[in-house]
Amino acid sequence: MQSKGLLADLIHSLCCLPGVGPKSAQRMAFHLLQHDRASAIRLSEMLALASKNIGYCKQCRTLTEDELCRVCQDDQRNCEQLCIVETPADAWVIDKAGGYKGRYFILHGRLSPLDGIGPDELNIDVLEARLQGGGITEVILATNSTVEGEATAHFIAELAQKYSISATRIAHGVPMGGELEYIDSGTLIHAFDGRRKLNDD
Repeated sequence: MQSKGLLADLIHSLCCLPGVGPKSAQRMAFHLLQHDRASAIRLSEMLALASKNIGYCKQCRTLTEDELCRVCQDDQRNCEQLCIVETPADAWVIDKAGGYKGRYFILHGRLSPLDGIGPDELNIDVLEARLQGGGITEVILATNSTVEGEATAHFIAELAQKYSISATRIAHGVPMGGELEYIDSGTLIHAFDGRRKLNDD
């Protein structure tokens, strides 16, 4: 395909980003070239550096520039808890919240037979080897609240049961500050299913 010029190629390249269409890509390109060329150069350098040096943690499979990520290297983390998430971004968000102090395992997807994604595509055998290795007492399933995410959670829960490991599911429900009249029925059902006791009888 013949190039239509550097500017057009730049705009087209920016469209590879999630949620970025031609119009957004055009605004980004013009902004960087007209107002912030220093940031454009820095961005290109960081993208090249990251693409070359960032790989996957050999233990949890998150993105890292080291053999083991900072979480897996941290001796202060609770190594008996293993939080299962779909993507490195999910683990990043959970860790940034600061409430969870255990370790992670990233699936890089979710079970979806219609799309040809089964246990082999998610490298479930790697997860099973980790569960079989001992030391883990609880698997926390933090896959997304979708049909595929729920199916993945149930599959892994059964796998954990095989090794006598407790499997828990993160609660899905009404968000902090949310008003009931604006909450969809699926979220409300999850909220009622995940209700907890407040008083001690």
